[in-house]
Amino acid sequence: MRAKIRDTEIFFDVEGSALVVDGASISSKPVAFLIHGGPGADHTSFKPTFSALSRKLQLVYFDHRGQGRSARGPKETYTLDNNVEDMEALRQHLGLDKIVVIGGSYGGMVALTYAVRYPQNVSHLIVIATAAHSGFLKRAKEILASKGTEEQKASAQRLWDGNFENEEQLRQYFQVLGPMYSLKYEPTTSGIAWQRNILSVDAINVAFGGFLRNYNILDQLHKITAPTLVIAGRYDWICAPEFSEEIAQAIPNADLRIFENSSHLIRADEPEALLDAIAGFLVYKR
Repeated sequence: MRAKIRDTEIFFDVEGSALVVDGASISSKPVAFLIHGGPGADHTSFKPTFSALSRKLQLVYFDHRGQGRSARGPKETYTLDNNVEDMEALRQHLGLDKIVVIGGSYGGMVALTYAVRYPQNVSHLIVIATAAHSGFLKRAKEILASKGTEEQKASAQRLWDGNFENEEQLRQYFQVLGPMYSLKYEPTTSGIAWQRNILSVDAINVAFGGFLRNYNILDQLHKITAPTLVIAGRYDWICAPEFSEEIAQAIPNADLRIFENSSHLIRADEPEALLDAIAGFLVYKR
């Protein structure tokens, strides 16, 4: 499905019904927006892991502008601010009230910024393996220099410089860095999600070569009013767990959960425990 909002067209998909029929009664399920990372990837990497949440939530997946199945446009419009405003426009387009916001990696940065800017529209906030400021970049370079192979360091240089030339280079980056992103990475099986992703070189180049270098909302996180769950992987190399600890300390009454057997892709390393943590938080914080 597509929504023509603001100056672009956003692809979105819905999983799970909004209404639940139980005999003579009908109840409504909360609606959750799932915000994908990258930038430069698409929402499909969340499937099928997060599908199980559709038993309790109606899930709305969407691709950021210029990414996945959403419309392309001037690459200078591929910004975090526009991703946040597109998300708000989509919420309005769908006629929704408060939503559950779930964002991972770069999607977590969008989620945090959205919750700061529109706290009245967020019922629950869940951010996974993310950061609140650009310091994560310096730390990731240090970790990679210490633990990465020479091939991984060379491939990551294109990320740091924001100069991927084509989709194949970006796909190769995710394959080469796969063992850093997931402790359970297997070349023959783990790369399937990246193979089905529609990748956007412009989106990732604009982010890492530009606005992410100045990204910082840490001093604004106190504005978030929704119950918040902050999730990190103990061995995350690109959004190290100390950045999740900062987030949890800055948001009033936030809960912090560090997964001890995960790197960045917790949904690949500990999927069942991740879903249990999210479902338990939503029930407990009602």
